Amino acid sequence: MFPSPIRIETPALVIREEVALRNIERFQWHCDDNGLNLRPHVKTHKCVHFARAQVAAGATGITCQKIGEAEVMADGGIDDILIAYNILGNRKLGRLRSLAERTKALSVVADNDVVVDGLSKEFETASRPLTVLVECDTGGRRCGAQTPERAITLARRIATLPGIQFGGLMTYPAVGGQRDVLGFMTLAKAGIEACGLACSAVSSGGSPDMWHARSHDGTITEYRAGTYVFNDRSLVERATCAWEDCAGRIVATVVSVPSEGRAIIDAGSKILTTDLLGLEGFGHLVGHPQARITGLSEEHGIVRCGPGDRLEVGDQVNIVPNHICVVTNMVDNAWLERTAGGMSVLTIDARGKLC
Repeated sequence: MFPSPIRIETPALVIREEVALRNIERFQWHCDDNGLNLRPHVKTHKCVHFARAQVAAGATGITCQKIGEAEVMADGGIDDILIAYNILGNRKLGRLRSLAERTKALSVVADNDVVVDGLSKEFETASRPLTVLVECDTGGRRCGAQTPERAITLARRIATLPGIQFGGLMTYPAVGGQRDVLGFMTLAKAGIEACGLACSAVSSGGSPDMWHARSHDGTITEYRAGTYVFNDRSLVERATCAWEDCAGRIVATVVSVPSEGRAIIDAGSKILTTDLLGLEGFGHLVGHPQARITGLSEEHGIVRCGPGDRLEVGDQVNIVPNHICVVTNMVDNAWLERTAGGMSVLTIDARGKLC
């Protein structure tokens, strides 16, 4: 899956460009073949380099989670952005308006009257209205209108307020919940259209179910996925991808072998993260099938070695993380193994942009 570990300062995040670009291309083809616009989520890579690659491959635009991410992407020339989050507060609303003035197409989501009213007040004197999608809870149990009827009511409210315009419906479903998405969105869309409103966009998402994404005769118009660009152990375990589709890995060095069958690496929770996602251990040690990363402190990883997994001080190892999206936000830069050969520094442009 990976070449021999590269002798670099560790711990370090290394991205194989060839694999990432292949992942981008494959899922773009899937969406094209199934009548879906692809609006990838940049929360995984958080860098302009790969956002540009996604748009160049055919993505209709990108998805961001926070204004800070969107500002970075706009600075990098990406001009069609959805911010998939409720936005509150005068300062954030002011930043949102400034962002709208320098992008071709900016849209946001909302699931309650307070958010909608704040958006309307900020944009009522803007040069063009802000597009607002109603977020729907189709089983993810995060934000979202709880019923199709509530989504219809909120859509009608958006359509009557100054400064904003209704743009459609959006959801982030539970894994395996595409049937629930279709049922909810079919009812909500029909009700909205019965009120005389156009519902031009119906956006679903999620990398775990990405290969099941379909338009369902035009009911679903758009799909948002993020993790697919790099993939990770969680998606391998769900059979969404194979190990060779994992573009990102953490390179770590064995710094101690204090006892038989136990090794310490220099990658701890500050780079591997503590996300388990229902898995055993804190990442997959490539080439060491019986070894497990059983514990983490901030700067130490504890590896339990199997009988055939001999590790010695100074060895460098490759680790496929459980959850790559969190890892990229832990580092300022990654190493990029270029498709044409060689290595370069990849800046994680939107690292730490949480507001």
